[in-house]
Amino acid sequence: MMSTLLDVQNLWVRFPTRNGVFDAVRGVSFTLGRERLGIVGESGSGKSMTGRAILRLIRPPGIVEADQISLEGQDLMKLSEKDMRAVRGQRISMVMQDPKFSLNPVMTIGDQIIEAYRLHNSASKADAYNKSLEMLEAVSIRDAERVMRAYPHEMSGGMGQRIMIAMMLIPNPEILIADEPTSALDVSVQRQVLDIMDKLVKERGMGLIFISHDLNLVADFCDRVLIMYSGRIVEVCDADKLHEAKHPYTRGLLNSLPRLDAPRDRLEVLERDPEWSEAPSVSGSE
Repeated sequence: MMSTLLDVQNLWVRFPTRNGVFDAVRGVSFTLGRERLGIVGESGSGKSMTGRAILRLIRPPGIVEADQISLEGQDLMKLSEKDMRAVRGQRISMVMQDPKFSLNPVMTIGDQIIEAYRLHNSASKADAYNKSLEMLEAVSIRDAERVMRAYPHEMSGGMGQRIMIAMMLIPNPEILIADEPTSALDVSVQRQVLDIMDKLVKERGMGLIFISHDLNLVADFCDRVLIMYSGRIVEVCDADKLHEAKHPYTRGLLNSLPRLDAPRDRLEVLERDPEWSEAPSVSGSE
């Protein structure tokens, strides 16, 4: 039986609006072991909000409620903000969608990675520098010393993503949440970044939550998949059986994708059923 790193039960994320309270995430429950767990769905389905809520990054007036968000038995919902700062980065890291907005434009890359490492470790600057070089090399960055001296605007999109992955992994977290980490990359660089993440997850025995729009990518890369619609989990399946999914929403997403092995003159348009958003959320437990 795979050990459970994270247990999320009945998670809700709400935002007050002029027209009443909007439920962005509605009753989501799932567990994460030492595995690659994909979360897929359309924009607005609640994928990114789920990842941010786990780290309690939803700020007022947003409201986060859950029966529990348990990290190896410790309920994160009961921690103070000071205690949560020790969890963020050190135990759970999150790679945001666009590295250009996640990296500080007026600090060198080296200073940012060193700062991330020393924040959670009592290490000298020299030791932190050497550790940063080692981590950049681990994510297949050549000439790491030059990159340490560079600024974010001097890096390509693929390099920026690798740097962000290095920065998030340098504290050696137990869980990595990757929110669309390859969405802005070309196919060859995308594969390199995925291979790096896969290798690090396997070597470190981490849990990975991989948030994506790309069903084919998730089916190829992940172990399990949660499919979200309108803030709820509507289906859970093994990643290698994603193309055999039963829920009409998942089938609609799959049928709207072009396939080389089954070319069609016209792709299907997803037709939504109002009952999908009203049905109880499916549990994504092991």
